[in-house]
Amino acid sequence: MGRKSGRKNQISQVHTLGPLMEEPNPEAYEAAKKYSSWGVLLDWLRGQMEKNVTNPWHGRNGGQCSDLKLLVGVLGCPLGPVTIASDPLPLLSIKDVPFETSSAQYIVQQYTAATGCIKFQNSIRSSYMAGKVKMVSTENEIATKVSKSYKATETGCFVLWQMMPDMWSMELVLAESKVQAGSDGKIVWRHTPWLGSHAAKGPPRPLRRALQGLDPRTTAIMFANARCVGEKRIGDDDCFILKLAADPSMLQERSDGPAEIIRHVLFGYFSQKTGLLVYLEDSHLTRIQAAGINTVYWETTIETTINDYQAVDGVMIAHSGRSVVTLFKFGETAMSHTKTRMEETWTIDDVLFNVPGLSRDSFIPPGDVIGNGSVGDSYNQKLEFGKPGDGIGQDQPMGKSKCLDQLTC
Repeated sequence: MGRKSGRKNQISQVHTLGPLMEEPNPEAYEAAKKYSSWGVLLDWLRGQMEKNVTNPWHGRNGGQCSDLKLLVGVLGCPLGPVTIASDPLPLLSIKDVPFETSSAQYIVQQYTAATGCIKFQNSIRSSYMAGKVKMVSTENEIATKVSKSYKATETGCFVLWQMMPDMWSMELVLAESKVQAGSDGKIVWRHTPWLGSHAAKGPPRPLRRALQGLDPRTTAIMFANARCVGEKRIGDDDCFILKLAADPSMLQERSDGPAEIIRHVLFGYFSQKTGLLVYLEDSHLTRIQAAGINTVYWETTIETTINDYQAVDGVMIAHSGRSVVTLFKFGETAMSHTKTRMEETWTIDDVLFNVPGLSRDSFIPPGDVIGNGSVGDSYNQKLEFGKPGDGIGQDQPMGKSKCLDQLTC
């Protein structure tokens, strides 16, 4: 990723949105300017119910079709189920602790030792990672028709900056569209071309992509509160299974308007041989109730295989992986369900710890998210090498982005 001059990001008008959507996004950017975000989503649902034939890749228009929004919205920047503490890595405790919890703590201790993050937890303050992604919408199924497969592929790239303990910023470019997301430790926000900028409800949560072998410290802190629920063989690895679930109060905080989040559960599979995290599975269930449509449930399941761990300055970082997403919509009638399946493969090309010039100011949310234009200007100021905004997503021709150029090499 070469050094580029900073430019102000052109942020569209902000639209209030509750949780960062892990369901399909609305179809039209113009509609997003006329209605609230939930209003657009409800219109989208009505339109889906009226369709007799569902091909997720019909009507392609310059990379801005609803299918691209679906890929980016679901696979781009989902969040973990719970917030994490900013305290140091927890110590093993077996006194007055249930066996399932103490077992999970022991497994996490093995994981921190295997990844090297214990040794380096006081010396690594920030990180930068860049990689490539390939997203595929593979099949779509409706109740009245047999499943059909569509091999439509989009390629792109992403960059991720982090500052310990809980600040992060990510930019992802896919088919000439860009999504940005970040957190200053207090607010989690996202920006897309079709919805503008919006903040997540509830306490800040880590980026799920960072849990895919890219941030061992955050992963260890998150799973320290998990329960060991069994064992399972994943590929060639016998694994311990750790379960982590959002509690009802957190789910209520994240619910908004007609959408009620019923469940968000994350399972981590840790190799008994290496101690490393090799598989992630999470399930997210939302119920949508509103006037004019029947009650609809959306279940999002993401299954991620994590591969190719390599040592970077003594820390084990996963350098490739594959995620399979299943979106299952069902309602009160037996013939109302639809199922969409998507895949993402990703690789990491560059990792840097203790990024020169990276500071807390680099993670200030856009001004239209927090209602302070001067803060937004600070965020969009000219940034040095390695800072958010200095890579993907400048207001330049897409073909001139070095990250995109790498895709054609």
